[in-house]
Amino acid sequence: MVAMLVTFLLSVASILLGVLFGIITGLTPGVHVNTISMLVFSIGLNILITEKSLLALFIISMAVTHTFLDTIPSTFLGAPDTGTALGVLPGHRYLLKGFGLQAVKLSIIGSVSGLLLSITLYYWFKTVTSVLYNVLKTKIWLLLTLISVFIILRPDKKFETFIVYALSGVLGLIVLNSYVNNPLQPLLSGLFGASTLIYSLKSNTKIPEQKIFKFTRFNTKKLLKALAGAQFSGFLTAILPGIGASQAAVIAMMLTKNIGDQGFMAMIGSITTVNFVLSIAALHALNKARNGAIIAVQKILAGKPNIALLLATVLISGCLASVIALKISVLFAKHFTKVSYPKLCIAVLLLLTIIEVAQGLTHLIIFLTSTAIGLLPAAWKVPRTSAMACLLLPIITWNFS
Repeated sequence: MVAMLVTFLLSVASILLGVLFGIITGLTPGVHVNTISMLVFSIGLNILITEKSLLALFIISMAVTHTFLDTIPSTFLGAPDTGTALGVLPGHRYLLKGFGLQAVKLSIIGSVSGLLLSITLYYWFKTVTSVLYNVLKTKIWLLLTLISVFIILRPDKKFETFIVYALSGVLGLIVLNSYVNNPLQPLLSGLFGASTLIYSLKSNTKIPEQKIFKFTRFNTKKLLKALAGAQFSGFLTAILPGIGASQAAVIAMMLTKNIGDQGFMAMIGSITTVNFVLSIAALHALNKARNGAIIAVQKILAGKPNIALLLATVLISGCLASVIALKISVLFAKHFTKVSYPKLCIAVLLLLTIIEVAQGLTHLIIFLTSTAIGLLPAAWKVPRTSAMACLLLPIITWNFS
């Protein structure tokens, strides 16, 4: 009885500690869950701690919490995580209208809905994964090629869009085929984060007082379309190698028409959460890990996960993270305009630059190059999604290599 109580208390402590670290990684640009997860092995915690499941609970709760918090810096600071890069521009539009809090709330609604749907459909997804994996893994290039054609041909300025697509795609091919550690960080931070901040400085952007409200109204039809797109694309990313949350956002955006910024913010929030929860289904069905956190869990549990315990951890940490994310986003909205926005932009740009400098000259070069390319869509008035070729083109070409 005493041993069970001790185990229970240690499990709760592990989950709470994971939530705390998830808050830190979610709010801090450049600090990712995968980094902390792999740090567990580099300092030997997996050896020192005899109860391995405690480490797994810590990593799961940290990763889930991160998906609820990461929209806050991308909306208020323009500093994207790998899964929220495309959400920077809609979030920025909300911020400029005084609705930064609404953008974050919509993302949290998406995260909560995505989490509940993923857990509810978990065993169905697991079964489908086992059946369709071998078929889908050879056909994803076709879907991404069609999406690429759509990205280029849809806007009025097709030539300029093609140039942005080509430059971003070639940069992605070079970077993702190199031996750089964590290549997505400088790539996406430049294309979608730093470039947005620089353009805001150039345009003398002024941030209005942010509106604080208790209730968030949304279009139910658009929200349901956004959640359906997030579930489908999150399913693809969870089972297919090389496809991550950023690619999922592009796929979902192309498949769900006319959801507006409101639906888009909910979809971005949902995708990152769905992607992680269904990565557990992929581990369960295929014994394959699709991200750094799940790789760590796989190693810790030696391929024998207690799925009920992991899903319970997902649910508990998700509930805690949703409340915490709401509280923190309200604080951001209340105090954000007290800070000089130009100074804040410069401070975040310096922070992003310091992060890349700390990781070496190659990271800095990638960051500066991607920032330069990221300025083109705003200057030429073409969709910023064309810059997602940095992820689409490499995956398409990998299928032919």
